[in-house]
Amino acid sequence: LPVVRYAGEVLRGGAASAILLLVALAVFVPALLLSAVTPLVVKLQLADLRRTGQVVGRLSSIGTLGGITATLLTGFVLVAALSSTVILVALAVSLGVVGLVLGWYLHRQGAAELPGPGRAKAVLAVLGLVGAGLSTVAPNPCDIETAYHCAKVELDPSRASGRTLLLNSAQHSYVDLADPRHLEYAYTKWFGTVADVVAPTGQRLDALHLGGGGFTVPRYLTATRPGTDNLVFEIDGGLIELGERELGVHQGPDLRAVAGDARLLVAAESAQSRDLVVGDAFGHLVVPWHLATREMISEVRRVLRPSGVYVQNVIDYPPLRFIRSELATVAAEFQHVALIAPPEAIIGERGSNFVLVASDAPLPLEAIDERLIEVDPRASLVAGAELDEFVGEALVLTDDYAPVDQLLATA
Repeated sequence: LPVVRYAGEVLRGGAASAILLLVALAVFVPALLLSAVTPLVVKLQLADLRRTGQVVGRLSSIGTLGGITATLLTGFVLVAALSSTVILVALAVSLGVVGLVLGWYLHRQGAAELPGPGRAKAVLAVLGLVGAGLSTVAPNPCDIETAYHCAKVELDPSRASGRTLLLNSAQHSYVDLADPRHLEYAYTKWFGTVADVVAPTGQRLDALHLGGGGFTVPRYLTATRPGTDNLVFEIDGGLIELGERELGVHQGPDLRAVAGDARLLVAAESAQSRDLVVGDAFGHLVVPWHLATREMISEVRRVLRPSGVYVQNVIDYPPLRFIRSELATVAAEFQHVALIAPPEAIIGERGSNFVLVASDAPLPLEAIDERLIEVDPRASLVAGAELDEFVGEALVLTDDYAPVDQLLATA
């Protein structure tokens, strides 16, 4: 852990070679030491060469059972309940305690001791203590380690009340504690544009948010439309707590945050109960595949009222396979679809955020376009035949086939 923390700070921002070096430092030495356990145990157990198969087979079966159990326990229990730091430290302490107890037991039994002078053993013990001490003071890039993210809130040096939420070192959300109407990032301005046109300032909305992050859009809707009911589905309960502690999130009649998977929670919502659904859920830079399929979009459509609007944030890079497929998927459910993005991103010159706008009612395209010119003249609105040409023969994503990660690959 201290090697990862200190080396990570030095290599931060490096290329793939820096990542490879950090992985080597983090994995090679522990793997080397732990892999030495089995042959040493075999040596201690093997008093008769005629029992080699029996001894090695038994230890191999124990190791296989331990590997399967550890994988299931870590993936389904430990990661959901504890931070990675706690898991690593607990594992290190457990290994150390088991080693000490086993050494004491073998000594009591008069069994053969492991080779090596006492001084070497003392040095190893001191190194272990030093490592544990360094772990407690090593630099930590996180304000909080959740089950899903290394989350950190940074102050904006140019805006005293500005806060940036970083998830796994990537900028995720921007919040102005003093002015919830302030939208810093382009895609949040596009969300705000659609909301402002669909429901004029002051008109309350029943809004559902898939993904909370920094809660920028719910706070904006509450500030511009008092009485709006914002229901936020955020899979990471740690982010909800961080938002309440540092990002000005106050739950009450106008904002309710529920920790859980948006796909499951949307399925439990009443039909035609929402005016606006905002899709802004990401696993790092990728929309989780099960939130991008036609079956999911069908659930969103069911929850929306006949005149309701669905807006979804997508990140993609040339050759823009995912955004095309997601547009085709949304268009398979909704009668009217439009796209907001920078012109250079639409023609495939660079990656960007893309915001999809969909409804079963005709979209007020002219009003949205006029509003975009005011809030972000660098963005363009694409609809109709131009959007059909952009989508082309793109794949419609379904639960049976939603290769989101492959579609996002630039190679």
